[in-house]
Amino acid sequence: MSASEKRNIVDVKQGKDVRIGDFVNLYGCEIGDDSMIGPFVEIQRGAVIGRRCKIQSHSFICTGVAIGDDVFIGHGVVFSNDKHPRSSKDGRLINSQDDWTLLETKVGAGASIGNNATILPGIEIGAGAVIGAGAVVTKSVPAGKTVLGPPMRFK
Repeated sequence: MSASEKRNIVDVKQGKDVRIGDFVNLYGCEIGDDSMIGPFVEIQRGAVIGRRCKIQSHSFICTGVAIGDDVFIGHGVVFSNDKHPRSSKDGRLINSQDDWTLLETKVGAGASIGNNATILPGIEIGAGAVIGAGAVVTKSVPAGKTVLGPPMRFK
């Protein structure tokens, strides 16, 4: 298997010196200079990754997520973008963005998100905030604060 067969990279705006692992799905997103994307990561259309970010393996960054500079995303971190996900609406399969409400999520510069954290939609994680491993983040986190959980609680 060649290197290009191990990656699905389509319509991605990449900065300088971006390092990308194998078995990734990146499409329609933006990745800033000097960032590192680990193996088995998916970054969806419209997501923005800042400069000098480190995205560890098996993480999922969906449409509507904007990550600032110098952010660490641990292994297996999952972002979501819809508070009421479903497969169908009015008896038909959901096929387009018109069928659901996108809720954007922002992660401030220098934040750190631990392994296997789940970030629910429509929140803001402030600059320098720390999200503990396994936390389920259900509301915005102020700059510099630490969140542990589940259940979500400030340290």
